[in-house]
This record gives sequence, structure tokens and C-alpha cells, in this order.
Amino acid sequence: MIQLLFTLLAAEAALVLVLLFRTPFRRLALLAIDRAKRGRGPVMVKTVAATMLVVLGSSGYSIAKIRRRVGDLGQLTPTDQVLASRHLLEASLMGYSLFLGLIIDRLHHYIRELRTMKKNMEAVTKQSRTLEEAKHGSVEEIQQYQKEISRLNEQVQEFKRLSETKTEELKTAEANTLALQKQSEGLLTEYERLIAENEEFRNQLQSMDLRLSHSDNKKNT
Repeated sequence: MIQLLFTLLAAEAALVLVLLFRTPFRRLALLAIDRAKRGRGPVMVKTVAATMLVVLGSSGYSIAKIRRRVGDLGQLTPTDQVLASRHLLEASLMGYSLFLGLIIDRLHHYIRELRTMKKNMEAVTKQSRTLEEAKHGSVEEIQQYQKEISRLNEQVQEFKRLSETKTEELKTAEANTLALQKQSEGLLTEYERLIAENEEFRNQLQSMDLRLSHSDNKKNT
């Protein structure tokens, strides 16, 4: 029993040292502990720990029982001294073993938490770098968009100037058209007047021709 406890204590101490220092063996130890915590591993560990606690309590009770004999007999017999020393050694080894087991469990938990935190920090760092790159990229895109907007504004202003010029030309053309229309109306009126006068002249000529023909007929008779 004592040899088994010494072996267990030495193995636990070695495992604690492996977990404390960052060596290639620590990954193997973590993998072994991970496998031990899967399936029925935790139940077995709890069973062994409970058994050791019971044995520890039994050893403590035996030590207390032996010490009661001191009060009754005044001194311990050699056999009681050996038994007391043995029970004390077993209790100490089991206590240290349970304590080291708790330390191993906590070390494993904290190492896993530390690795998870490192992964999260790396992910956050990558995300922040991506955001910084995206920010710089967005700034460049915004500058390009601003240049494009400025160019479009210049084109709009140019189109406005052209539109104003075309509007002025259209107004001038409309004014010229109205003037030409009025002038054509005046010419048409004058043309109609001339046609009327021409008709009057023709009528007067015809009437004069008729009179001349009548006068010639009278002279001949």
C-alpha cells in the first residue's frame, strides 16, 4: 500500500512538473488528461478519490484510537508506535496524493482556459487587422467616390452651362421666328393689297377698252 502510494505520489509530482513547464511532453500530458476525463474516466477518478478519502479517514481514526491508548497506558507499545507511524505515513501520502490530484486538475483546467483565451485573442487580433485593412480600404474607396462625385458635379455644371446657352439660343430663335412671322404677315398683307390694286387696274383697263370700242363704233356709223 505504501509503495503504491509512493509510486502514485511520484507520478503525480512528475505530471505536475510536466504541466508547469512548456515542453513537448506537456501536450502529451494534456491529451492523456483529456482522454481520462472522457467517458467513464471522471467516474473512476471520483471513485478512487472517494476510496482514498475513506481510507484516509480510517487511518486518521486508527491514529486517534492509538493515541487514546497513551492516556490509558501512559505510553505506547512498540507495536502501537509502528502502527501509528504506518497509519500516519499512509494518511500523509494519501493527503498529498489527493492534493496533487486537485492541483493537476486545476492546472489542466487553467491551461485549457489559457489556450482558449489565446485563440480568442488571436481571432480578435485577426479581426481587428481585417477591420483596419477594411477601414483603410474604405477610406480609399471613399476618396475615389469623392473624386468621382466631384467629376460628376463638374459635368453637371458643364451641362447646366450648355443648357443655359441652348436656352438663350432657343429664346433668340423664337424671337427671330416671331419677327419673321410678323414680317411675313406684313408681306402677305402687302401682297394681298397689291393683288387687289392689280384687280382694280385690270377692271379699269377693261372698262376703258369697252369705252374706246363704243366710241370707235359711233365714229364709224
